[in-house]
Amino acid sequence: MKERLVAKLAEIVRRELDAVGDTAPAPVPSVEVPRQPEHGDFATNAALVLARRLGRPPRETAERIASALAADRSVADRVEVAGPGFVNVWLAGDRWHEVLRQILRDGARFGCPATPRGERVQVEFVSANPTGPLTLGHGRQAVLGDTLSRLLEATGESVTREFYFNDGGRQMRVLGESVKARYLEQLGVAAPPPDEILDAPEAAWPDEVDGLPVAFPKGGYLGDYVSDIAAELRAKHGSSLVEEPGDGIFRSEAQARIFDEFRATLAALRIRFDVFYNETSLYENGKIEEALGDLREKGLVYDADGAVWLRAKDLGLDRDRVLVKSSGEPTYLLPDIAYHREKFRRGFERVIDVQGADHIDQFPYVRKAAAALGCPEERIELVMNQFVTLTRGGETVKQSKRRANYVTVDELVEEVGADVFRFFMIQRKADGHLDFDVDLAREQDWKKNPAYYVQYAHARTHGIERKAREAGVSMPSLEEIDPARLSLPEEIDLLRKLREWPEVIEHAAESREPHHVAYYLRELAGLWNPYLQDGVRHRVLSDDPDLQAARLGLVLAVRTVLAGGLDLLGLSAPEQM
Repeated sequence: MKERLVAKLAEIVRRELDAVGDTAPAPVPSVEVPRQPEHGDFATNAALVLARRLGRPPRETAERIASALAADRSVADRVEVAGPGFVNVWLAGDRWHEVLRQILRDGARFGCPATPRGERVQVEFVSANPTGPLTLGHGRQAVLGDTLSRLLEATGESVTREFYFNDGGRQMRVLGESVKARYLEQLGVAAPPPDEILDAPEAAWPDEVDGLPVAFPKGGYLGDYVSDIAAELRAKHGSSLVEEPGDGIFRSEAQARIFDEFRATLAALRIRFDVFYNETSLYENGKIEEALGDLREKGLVYDADGAVWLRAKDLGLDRDRVLVKSSGEPTYLLPDIAYHREKFRRGFERVIDVQGADHIDQFPYVRKAAAALGCPEERIELVMNQFVTLTRGGETVKQSKRRANYVTVDELVEEVGADVFRFFMIQRKADGHLDFDVDLAREQDWKKNPAYYVQYAHARTHGIERKAREAGVSMPSLEEIDPARLSLPEEIDLLRKLREWPEVIEHAAESREPHHVAYYLRELAGLWNPYLQDGVRHRVLSDDPDLQAARLGLVLAVRTVLAGGLDLLGLSAPEQM
């Protein structure tokens, strides 16, 4: 349907240009589904994009286009000109019946492109420092990255999901020192720092309390999980680790324990990774020094104030950045540059970084520096997600990562379930702040909880099938269905909405905005649930076998699209609720 309209429109545009002697390539006007149904099934801005080249007012051109479209009944049933020159197009009701046939023919493949691109894409997401449980920001990023990966796979890309394991740098040393401090405290040979001074300036920290040294590092990790790891080490090794450095067994045990918990948390959310890439491997394999040397050879590195700097201004950025601190320790920027070069060396044709808003300042430097090292800049993308705010009873839940006083992904998933967690995390645009309403997420009423509203719409399709089988009626085959029997406005609205599914998948994938899938599923459920609730007007099982078969076919079509959408979002598609 849309394809036929686009082809006809291209023919008209070419004819209009030829009439004025314009032989240049024709512009490609948009053909969109209007937000409001009363504006037609499709709308095009063809007259607006042609106006200047034709030398006539857009509305006059729109009238000519509308007349040409209306003359071809295989394309349009009704055409109107609106506003300054938009053309709104209505299809005849029977034009939508082919949608039902197509869905039943294609099954789960409906909406996926017939000729996939097959580009090798790496999607890196979560990549949390293994210094504590995953926060809600990590949880949102995990769902976003996984859903985007599913969308790209649905459109035919070859996707590798990758977790970049930040196991190098100062934060890991501080983690090990924090665990050792708690270990020493449990042995009674060190004192915990008084709670009231933990946020005080370093100069205010006492060296000892009640005659015992304070071993806890400045800026250390305060969560109970640190004490738990220390207790496990004490139970296993007794006091034999007192002389061991914090950057040894304490760090390695904490890192392994926390990363195992990462894996369990992500598995509970039905999120898998193909690759876990360790930052330390970049050091061990010499990739950090190689990247630094190559940047220096290109004249993009200089030394000042004991540090090594990137000439970022020469790359078109607003300021230079430190690559190696005066202490000799690289900043995050240098390994990130080396890591991105390795991504392309590994054969990926496009890399997509799904990162939190705290990375938005660093990303342009990584991309520009990687491009200077030969990576295709336009194929390094950032999908940024904003922070998550938690509310209960209409009040914001105060959280402090510094004091490990925050709700973890595990805790929230246990409270609301993986399906609801995923839906709530993906239903808003990623670059906007997300207000996670716990009370709504816990709501069991399917009419109130948006996740259950969509899942219930799917479950009802199975409920109808169960009733049919109880009545001795089998679900019809494609050959037994006459879509023309679906003539009510509500049925045409459902077919029209089902027809949008391929475009939703394509747009969500290309724009890197998975929330469009959640929007669409709510809209489809918003048509389907009321349709079934009016049992008198829309009775599926009836004494009219042809109408019954057509409506059962509609049941199967709605089920196919809802199930496909729920799968893209990583949600279960229950048959009964």
